[in-house]
Amino acid sequence: MKKFSEALLPTVLDLLLDAICVVDAQGCFVFVSAAGERIFGYAPEEMVGQPMLNYVFAEDRALTLRAVDEILAGTHQPHFENRYLRKDGRIAHIMWSAHWSEAQQLRVAVGRDITQRKHGESMQAALYAISEAAHSAEDLLTLFERIHRIIGGLLPTANFFIALYDQRTDELTVPYRAHGGDIPPTPQKLEADTLSAQVIRSGQALLLTPGGTAAPLQPLQAGTADDLPDWLGVPLKGQQGTIGALVVQGYSGMVRYTEKDVELLQFVSRQVAAAIERKQWETRLQHAARHDALTNLPNRGLLHERLQTALARARQDGSRLSLLYLDLDKFKPVNDRLGHAAGDLLLQEAARRLQRCLRESDTVGRIGGDEFLVLLARLHQPDHAALVAEKIRAALSEPFDLAGEPVLISPSIGIALYPDHGEDDHQLILQADQAMYRAKRDGGNRVQVAARAAGNGVIG
Repeated sequence: MKKFSEALLPTVLDLLLDAICVVDAQGCFVFVSAAGERIFGYAPEEMVGQPMLNYVFAEDRALTLRAVDEILAGTHQPHFENRYLRKDGRIAHIMWSAHWSEAQQLRVAVGRDITQRKHGESMQAALYAISEAAHSAEDLLTLFERIHRIIGGLLPTANFFIALYDQRTDELTVPYRAHGGDIPPTPQKLEADTLSAQVIRSGQALLLTPGGTAAPLQPLQAGTADDLPDWLGVPLKGQQGTIGALVVQGYSGMVRYTEKDVELLQFVSRQVAAAIERKQWETRLQHAARHDALTNLPNRGLLHERLQTALARARQDGSRLSLLYLDLDKFKPVNDRLGHAAGDLLLQEAARRLQRCLRESDTVGRIGGDEFLVLLARLHQPDHAALVAEKIRAALSEPFDLAGEPVLISPSIGIALYPDHGEDDHQLILQADQAMYRAKRDGGNRVQVAARAAGNGVIG
């Protein structure tokens, strides 16, 4: 029987599908077998002498260093997994079996490429995670953040954004962006000359790489420069058509997106689109349940919630608040003479004027008919409520243009202050309402403060 010749060992190593890597005590490669080029994309001579950690995917470096410490302590690592960044910018998932030789002061490891297996597992996990996020995310922003993290487990997403298209307004917005501190662009029309708008218009994925284009092979703007970033966008196709685009970008030169990444994003994009549509639908339902359909102002239920919250805060920190109860004088004659459509337009414009008179922390809501309630939270001075009420009276006394016809109305406004005129929401609303009726009885177009009763501070 012929004995095995050590001279054959290099040939055997070169035939192995797994990579054999030897790393010294300083963490640098001293040997990489031929399979390393297939797995990592680098020729062995490019890796030898270089720090091993330079090739590890950035997010896995801390995990890898902890594993190295365990190996140096004598713990065998038969199934350690991490990710490497290939020369072409793609991510390779590697399963390692490693051993530290104290005598040789070398770490010997066998690396198996499990990228395809991890890809399949990750895709299934991503689809499940996106579906779960659609049901559990509190709002759209939370959903976008979860989608970003989920897709980040599939490919590099340091520069990532979601663009959404609203068919009703023909506007393209970017509600979520993770991109080096850039300010999200203002809403644009769909015909805008942007790559994300092109993806939505065409309904096709678009991959840009420095020096060329791919998927689909169609012209962009003239002359693609070699220094352009890698740019990959896929359409989000919902039940009613394309609702937006999912975009990832690479600026460092270390990330290169490929046709496989196009396929991957297209695969998950349907689930992402369904998740976004579901959350948009839920958001619209929640909004409709808490807002007036005509003016889009908070309704009675939401007003009560905010008033309860403001009262709890005022009791806790000793601050003041005020309620303004408004009724529009001469609204009924306008509604009767010009019709309900004109009356609706008048109420909508009145709502807009009211909002322009208030701080962002204040709330105005429609509580029925031509009546509105304003909550002024955290008042610094008691007379601030009267100043705001006068500002509102002046704004609503300006002519309204209803289909070309100028219309004049005015408000009657009642003011109640906490804690002067009541300790709870029912008392405050009652006192503001009664003050408003006194203003109306006195001729309207005026502001009336609730009277302070002797003893309890409430109108008798």
